Amino acid sequence: MIRAYKFLLRPTVRQAQSLGEMLADHCSLYNGALQERRDAYRHSSRTSIRYGQQSGQLREIRAFDPQRQGRWSFSSQQATLRRLDRAFQAFFRRVRAGEKPGYPRFRGVSWFDTVDFPRDGDGCRWDSTPHDPVTRVRLQGVGHVRVHRHRPVTGRVKTLSVKREGRQWYIILACDNVPAQPLPATGAVTGIDLGITHFLTTAEGGHLSNPRHGRRTAAALADAQRALETFPRVRRDQRSAPHRRAVEKVARLHRKVRRRRLDHAHKTALALVRAYDRIAHERLTIANMVRTPGPKPDPQAPGSFLPNGAAAKSGLNRSILDAGWGVFLGILAQKAESAARVLIPVEPRDTSRTCPPCGHVDGGSRDGEKFRCTACGHRDHADRVGAWNVALRAGLVLPHVA
Repeated sequence: MIRAYKFLLRPTVRQAQSLGEMLADHCSLYNGALQERRDAYRHSSRTSIRYGQQSGQLREIRAFDPQRQGRWSFSSQQATLRRLDRAFQAFFRRVRAGEKPGYPRFRGVSWFDTVDFPRDGDGCRWDSTPHDPVTRVRLQGVGHVRVHRHRPVTGRVKTLSVKREGRQWYIILACDNVPAQPLPATGAVTGIDLGITHFLTTAEGGHLSNPRHGRRTAAALADAQRALETFPRVRRDQRSAPHRRAVEKVARLHRKVRRRRLDHAHKTALALVRAYDRIAHERLTIANMVRTPGPKPDPQAPGSFLPNGAAAKSGLNRSILDAGWGVFLGILAQKAESAARVLIPVEPRDTSRTCPPCGHVDGGSRDGEKFRCTACGHRDHADRVGAWNVALRAGLVLPHVA
């Protein structure tokens, strides 16, 4: 299996300064390569420059500027150029598909927070001594940086990434050949239904409340953003100390919400894989579910539009994104693979409109959270009906569901 480990770095003051310089120089390389591609396309008969051409120029760039570009790892700079190349590949793919193109943009220093090292031992070295109480990672141009390794690393370290989050630094290890850790079989199976009122409902009728992390922090975040808007828009190096503190406060609140959401997803997924051998869930397409409704032209008044429910849909979209269904399902898949559990995605259509005992499908059977079949009169909670149907579509036998 492939797994990633994220550990907090504890650099010295000088090392933290060097890490910041490393990000700034890689950001400069990224922007310079982007500018070269733009100029070549505009002024040279729309000529496209590829990654191989820009990578071949790295030796000249490092020799021309040894104090900045020459002090960092050659392979990490290649990874930065590959990052730009992937952005252009995604841009052209969206153009061919007729989607909104989203041309690659220049990155500010505050927007460029990650440097990748494609291979352990090339510009970086992970300290893999198992019994050493102090773990360090060696980064070219920075030195040996202490790592807060809160859990053991299994498998073979393939790539490393240095990431800045606020004022803290992290090292991310991507490992392959990670051994699985199967859990004892329980003999239990279930289907789950994800929702807004209840984050999760099982086929047995168990409900897990929705923590709504974003809504809980919305007021504090709105106040912080209003305080930030009182400052004029200036370049990063021209910001005053109060301006920098206002920016950091907004970023800190966003990180707080994200970490709470991740913590809830990890704990919920772990509880499921410990309790069930096979778990069925809906195959959700979150991007389509949160799509903004299109305008409705008024045929009676050209140039006018009819109400399309955009305000109500906007509130529903915020609730869906706040619940973090996509993040949870991704974490659940990882934990199920590691624990040797079986995860079964099924088609979500009409799971909350189908009566499980008789199979009758009718949208009128559901009224909010209540379900009453218009054919046989079966009554139940609507979310439990959805989870029950998910389990039936996955071919699971639920002995205690009735």
